[in-house]
Amino acid sequence: MKKLVRYSLTLLLAFSFNSCTKWIDVNVNPDYPTNVVASVSSRLPWIQHHYNYAYGVASTRSALITGTITSTTFTGTNGILPAWNPTNAVSTTPYQHWFVGSASNLNDMMTKAEAEQAWHYLGAAHTLRAMGFMLMLDWYGEIPYTESLSSILNPVYSNGQTIFEGCIVDLDKALEYFQKTQPAGATPLSKGDNWNGGDVQKWIKLINGLKARWLNNLSKKATYNPADILAAIAKGPQNTAESTIIQHVNDPADVVGDVLVGDPLKTAYIFDSAAWSDWARFTKWYTDLLENAYTGGSGIIDPRADKMLPSAQHWENKLNSSTNTYVLTPVFIRTKGVDVIKTNIRLNKGPMLSNYSATTKKWSVTSTDPNRKGDSIYVNIRALCGKTGALTSESTYTSTDGTILSTGTFYSRPEGVTDVMTYHEMCFIKAEVLLRQGNSAGALTAYKEGIRAHMLAMNTKLKQYSGSVNPGKKAMVDADIEAFISSAAVAQTAADLTMAKIMQQKFIAMSFTQQNWNDMRRFNFSAGNIGSFGVVYPGYDRPLEFSTEGATKIPGASKADANYWFRRIGQCSHEINYNSTNMKASNPKAFDLDIWSVPVWWDQQ
Repeated sequence: MKKLVRYSLTLLLAFSFNSCTKWIDVNVNPDYPTNVVASVSSRLPWIQHHYNYAYGVASTRSALITGTITSTTFTGTNGILPAWNPTNAVSTTPYQHWFVGSASNLNDMMTKAEAEQAWHYLGAAHTLRAMGFMLMLDWYGEIPYTESLSSILNPVYSNGQTIFEGCIVDLDKALEYFQKTQPAGATPLSKGDNWNGGDVQKWIKLINGLKARWLNNLSKKATYNPADILAAIAKGPQNTAESTIIQHVNDPADVVGDVLVGDPLKTAYIFDSAAWSDWARFTKWYTDLLENAYTGGSGIIDPRADKMLPSAQHWENKLNSSTNTYVLTPVFIRTKGVDVIKTNIRLNKGPMLSNYSATTKKWSVTSTDPNRKGDSIYVNIRALCGKTGALTSESTYTSTDGTILSTGTFYSRPEGVTDVMTYHEMCFIKAEVLLRQGNSAGALTAYKEGIRAHMLAMNTKLKQYSGSVNPGKKAMVDADIEAFISSAAVAQTAADLTMAKIMQQKFIAMSFTQQNWNDMRRFNFSAGNIGSFGVVYPGYDRPLEFSTEGATKIPGASKADANYWFRRIGQCSHEINYNSTNMKASNPKAFDLDIWSVPVWWDQQ
């Protein structure tokens, strides 16, 4: 691991972010970058970028595990995860971006910040250190931690509890530094902060939000403390303006990319990992949430459906009554969800890619299999950036005749947003905690406020797309939002509120985040054996294509078995190849095939 860190550090220091635009620019000494030359303001945005890339990839791969999306490919990382037949290939990218891109810079940045009393950079460093290692815990369970950023070439592993408690300590240290006043000569945080523009109060709210999230993840532990969680929520974001939400840019000139993967630097991380090409499709389990089409659902379409699910433009011959002639008329059709739980569609090599002809203005699927002819109902989430052909800031994926092949989705557009910490997440955590305490009335208020807050946060971004021809970019109507919140799709009384309803809405609001997988693990997916909450994720199960090979990795025979479910990610090849002795000592099952079904520390009673 240390070799990787040392190798990449020189490359990373060859770049920095511009203090005004907060994007890529040359370092103060690009020809001879060293750990002495690099300033705190040039390091921080790179640490933020690579952490976010690690989290974005982890979130996309989690979405494949949790049944949010599936793939038109059947091999490689994106193809094997929907089948719950993982290999170590899925493990590498988040590990590399955290340890190589981010963590390798932390100690030097902290040393330099200490020397100039740039206390707010120390606060940011401790926050990011906590966030990165908590992601590693969520993924791998055990990881080199106490020795990982030292000069030791083969660092020992720490167990999950040590990592978790260390991350909480880092957050407390961060709060101390953010509460200090920097001297006049210290570098202002605004010069290097790509997240909050140097707003210390937003960092403090971010830290408290992280505390609430992580302490709530201890819901299976005897140490679970509702009072501490509620106290952290009260100090976290109280509205969308106080949230940490990254506004991305689709710049057609953004074609250089970073040194690890070469993806654009300004684009949303979900776009980078999920919408660069056209492999991703939403599942029926997920589309049912937005269309309320699951068992017991109201059938009322969520106003977010056309913003979070892609549509494709079709052409229909419609009669023009004034001329009594038929004319080709554009019609947008929202994607159907791929039923990977109850059908064998992927076993039959579906869904296949669909093709649009600008000459005939018709969609088709090239296949001799009659079952595949209708696969054009599944719309991909692809969007365009400068590296994939966008000539302007407009990212919509279109044909040569201007037909929109996909409207894209809210979180996967290159100019979308990354939700680092939000008010709506705080609302849903509060609703869960209050329901656990028996305060159903308070939980109902928080739950409905979470739905509204997420919709309004989406509208804040959607309104920036004014003038776009893409219907998926149009803002929701306020009256439609309030009508939905007052409808049968949403619990209206305290007696009607269940944990399943809370987590359904939280899942939608937290789409494409690692936290959704964390939450599903906490409630044992659809086992229905957590407290008296019943089945919290109804209709969810292993994919039907789950095979005997997958069963060697996730072998449980019953939903009540912990190892029936996808519980963690196996260690990546770097640890297997270069730190195997310490890896073996970290967990009795570290080298076993079924490590993927072993719960991480916070996921155990």
